[in-house]
Amino acid sequence: MDNRPLFQAKWSWGPLAACTLLPIALLCFWLWPFGQILCLTFDEWLFHSLNGPLADNSAWRYIWTLGSLRPFDIVVGLILLTLLIRGEWVFKASQVREAFFGFLITLILLVVIRALFSKWVDASGWQHDSPSMVFGDAIRLSDFYPHLEAHWELKDRSSKSFPGDHASVLLVWALFMNLFSRRLLQRLVIWGLAGVFMLPRLVAGAHWGQDDYIGGLLMAVLALGWSCYTPLAAKGSAALLRWTAPLFGVVERLPWVGRLAVVRGA
Repeated sequence: MDNRPLFQAKWSWGPLAACTLLPIALLCFWLWPFGQILCLTFDEWLFHSLNGPLADNSAWRYIWTLGSLRPFDIVVGLILLTLLIRGEWVFKASQVREAFFGFLITLILLVVIRALFSKWVDASGWQHDSPSMVFGDAIRLSDFYPHLEAHWELKDRSSKSFPGDHASVLLVWALFMNLFSRRLLQRLVIWGLAGVFMLPRLVAGAHWGQDDYIGGLLMAVLALGWSCYTPLAAKGSAALLRWTAPLFGVVERLPWVGRLAVVRGA
């Protein structure tokens, strides 16, 4: 039986360099005037293609209204967590708890990167309004359902839409799962879910495409690289495994919950 840890407590300089240089390249492309023109041209087409049908297609409007509600983010989070801690899918049952803690560390690093990068964006004057606030012909879901905006936080606009923090979480999850997946079907499911769950903000006009494929992606790649290709994830997950072992020892005695792979552990 292969009992090797998922994360290696060493510096993998090649992958780490790639995960550092790619975000820099994305940011440079975005700041390059011609690159910005390309992004804006593509994003304007993307926004009108996704947002336009909201006016006349009620089914399309209902689907993306549901996806744009804040409580739906909880549903998305539960789906992603379920796939992460499901034993014998991407991770062996004995590796699930280590994978969970490794992803948790990566997610915490993403939060730090996001906070620092957002301050840099604001200080540099790179921030912008969402497309629903820029285009006069934008279809706003909050105009159709003002009660949902008041009570369920319907997300269809933002005065600070860059970078896409919602997309960065989805992308770091997809990159993390893709790193350990071994089958094509797994990768199709992983990236299919990430893409679908990023769409509500794009359809509703809360984000430009570049908020996701530039801002969200560069933060996700940085977080993955500096957690999984450095000793951070290895040492952090090992420490959390030790510290939480007594707690999981108690929880695993509970009916049903004790059967979960993340609870049983190694």
